[in-house]
Amino acid sequence: MRSLPMKRNCNWHNCFVRLGLWCLVLFLSLMSCASKDDTEVIRQRVKQGALFAENHDIRGLMKLTSEDFLAMPGQHDHRGVRRILWMAFRHYGEFKVMYPKPRVEIEPSGRRAYAKIYFMIVKKDVSFPGLTELYNNPQGWLEEAGKNADLYRLKLELLKKNRDWLVKQAHLEFFRGLGFSE
Repeated sequence: MRSLPMKRNCNWHNCFVRLGLWCLVLFLSLMSCASKDDTEVIRQRVKQGALFAENHDIRGLMKLTSEDFLAMPGQHDHRGVRRILWMAFRHYGEFKVMYPKPRVEIEPSGRRAYAKIYFMIVKKDVSFPGLTELYNNPQGWLEEAGKNADLYRLKLELLKKNRDWLVKQAHLEFFRGLGFSE
């Protein structure tokens, strides 16, 4: 008779182990989904930033940044960046920003992320057939776009504040003949 209670205890133990494993799998999949969701949120922020730039909306761009935002090279704060953007918008006039899918990496803590965006600025009425189809192929996009325009790379460090991703630091690089510096 004593063997029967032991079996029940073993069954309960097995149930708890299975429940624990199931909860772990669920937790990890939720974390994975959260990370994917955050990745998409950051990509949407990049898209929003490109639209703000195309509309010369400096205030909108600054709303995407943290209070201690810093832009490099030159270590420019909000005021310095506003001045640079104002001059750039006057220089370029009407333009559009074209870019492939940004690369986004989120730290395991889920509070800090890094994004790398390759892009070009072109006159609003200029078209580049085939670039849209290369959105999911950044290397192919770079090869094709590099034939026709000057390329840039923007490296962003983002922080999650509440549920919002804000740019803490931005580093802009120009294509330098053989590529970007690493």
